[in-house]
Amino acid sequence: MGINIFLFVWFFFVYELQDRFYYTRHLLGSALAWARAPAAVLNFNCLLILLPVCRNLLSLIRGSFMCCGRTMRKQLDKNLSFHKLVAYMIGLMTAVHMIAHLLNVEWYNNSRQGVYDKLSTALSALEDEGNTTYLNPIRKTDIQIPTYFVFTTIAGLTGVIITLALILIITSSMEVIRRSYFEVFWYTHHLFVIFFIGLVIHGAGRIVRSQSVTDPPHNYTLCKDRSDEWGRIPECPVPQFAGGFPQTWMWVIGPMFLYLCERLVRFIRYMQRVTYRKIVMRPSKVLELQLVKNGFKMEVGQYVFLNCPAISQLEWHPFTMTSAPEEDFFSVHIRSAGDWTDKLITTLPTMVQFYLWSLPRMGVDGPFGTASEDVFDYEVSMLVGAGIGVTPFASILKSIWYKFKASNPKLRTRKIYFYWLCRETHAFEWFADLLQVLEKEMEERGMGDFLTYKLYLTGWDQSTAQHVTVHFDQDTDVVTGLKQKTHYGRPIWDKEFEQVRKENPTSVVGTFLCGPEALGKVLEKKCVKYSDVDPRKTRFYFNKENF
Repeated sequence: MGINIFLFVWFFFVYELQDRFYYTRHLLGSALAWARAPAAVLNFNCLLILLPVCRNLLSLIRGSFMCCGRTMRKQLDKNLSFHKLVAYMIGLMTAVHMIAHLLNVEWYNNSRQGVYDKLSTALSALEDEGNTTYLNPIRKTDIQIPTYFVFTTIAGLTGVIITLALILIITSSMEVIRRSYFEVFWYTHHLFVIFFIGLVIHGAGRIVRSQSVTDPPHNYTLCKDRSDEWGRIPECPVPQFAGGFPQTWMWVIGPMFLYLCERLVRFIRYMQRVTYRKIVMRPSKVLELQLVKNGFKMEVGQYVFLNCPAISQLEWHPFTMTSAPEEDFFSVHIRSAGDWTDKLITTLPTMVQFYLWSLPRMGVDGPFGTASEDVFDYEVSMLVGAGIGVTPFASILKSIWYKFKASNPKLRTRKIYFYWLCRETHAFEWFADLLQVLEKEMEERGMGDFLTYKLYLTGWDQSTAQHVTVHFDQDTDVVTGLKQKTHYGRPIWDKEFEQVRKENPTSVVGTFLCGPEALGKVLEKKCVKYSDVDPRKTRFYFNKENF
């Protein structure tokens, strides 16, 4: 934001005060500065907009910062938030730039028509012959009305194209469209290719012109009121003007090259062979895919992008891996959440049943790092999953189980609190098996206190309530079969945080969430509320999965 403000103010005063733009300002007034200052800010933000979506670059940087503080890694996890902020600035500056230039074209046209003073008419009438260069880009008085100028010049036509592309990109990125019509968001977002091509060409029109240095020099303070004598007296030669050199390409060429490299890496990964190890249809329309890929290495909590050409050649969707790094395969659990996932969930089990030999090809890009990678950097961790958001914690809990089996001395974590919130009972079923194994493993090793988990059922019907009432005195839970009973309703977070703080009076606690934004805001506030000012006492650090 500081750089944006500096660029805007600096270039505003360059065009508002510099002598070489005096005659241009006489035609356009302050609209010149109001058009050019946003253009400088746009160049800077268009430089930034591609970098947060270079997933492989971010993973490389994140890996190189593993030896540094967690603050830097947490900032990298907010790449999509940063991408959105940059997009908002591009949208705002585009609006200001466009409105100012629409006014400029109108005033250029009026000056050409002789509507204003004698100096404006003289400046607009300068020919582009011999040793003179024009100032007013509207060269004719008969047919070049503003609309004609906008749609027939390089700057005007590319401006219209990139503005339309930007409007479509921004409107299709709204939360309601992205959640309900992901395909619309996905395809429309790729108009960025047209946007960047138009952006690079846009400045080649050179419609904003400044006074050139001549010999003898043209002194505007002496000659501005003597336009009739220009070229007739040595003190006032005919002023010459030139358009500025296009600079946008210099701002965006680096990020565009990095993004091309990113897409090349993705294509290479896409071409690598992926084989199916196992396909399981879990309750609540959750599809488990176990996949194998040569040279694939992962860490806990990481995610991959999947592409199924049989469904869509271009669409890639992110899924957190539920397998542990110690396993010889990687797995994902896919919930029905749109057209693409619906087709995949419908297609694969059917093919397994009838056409095992012709399973569709699957492309995998990744793995990519997330906040959950840092879970073992904390002595105490609070893991909060909502619905299918439990997937990164499945990977973490599996990895802990393997580490205990191998008696891994590098395991720093000494306590984990796990919370899972679900709307329906069937959602617990596929994950309960893992918790049962962990429960048994911890008891056998005398470490029953290592893992504290609480399952919350946030939605139930009358039959469920009656069933629980009848069997409430059983040793195991009637919903999950676990020793830990299921809670009904939502957690009282103040109570949970107070308990964690009381049990860990001198620990740094990592709080990890994979779930909705609203829950994230609540947990972030609780982390601040229950963190002690004294660094020697309990402190909570909030981490959230971002896709």
